[in-house]
Amino acid sequence: QVQLVESGGGLVQPGGSLRLSCATSGFTFSIYGMSWYRQAPGKERELVARITSADSSTNYADSVKGRFTISRDNSKNTVYLQMNNLKPEDTAVYYCYTAKYGRFYWGQGTQVTVSS
Repeated sequence: QVQLVESGGGLVQPGGSLRLSCATSGFTFSIYGMSWYRQAPGKERELVARITSADSSTNYADSVKGRFTISRDNSKNTVYLQMNNLKPEDTAVYYCYTAKYGRFYWGQGTQVTVSS
């Protein structure tokens, strides 16, 4: 059974940092590309960052480039999202996502709120 479990969300002031984790199980993590998405109230879910399985190359949404870093630890079956210099517009539920062989999987999400 595939499971993706996010953690690390919370309330942070503008300019602060958070590190999200997505612990996975039930599949061969090392051969799956992994992504982080987010969904703000009243908005569509959007891709934030992705990391490949082969060489851990990364891609980011323009809105987070230079502030967010996605990484993975294949020994722990976990993907991370380091978020620095957070802004109020980063407030959203953040989801971990993966897909392969025509199947896709989402975590339950973790709330990130950036507010003073």
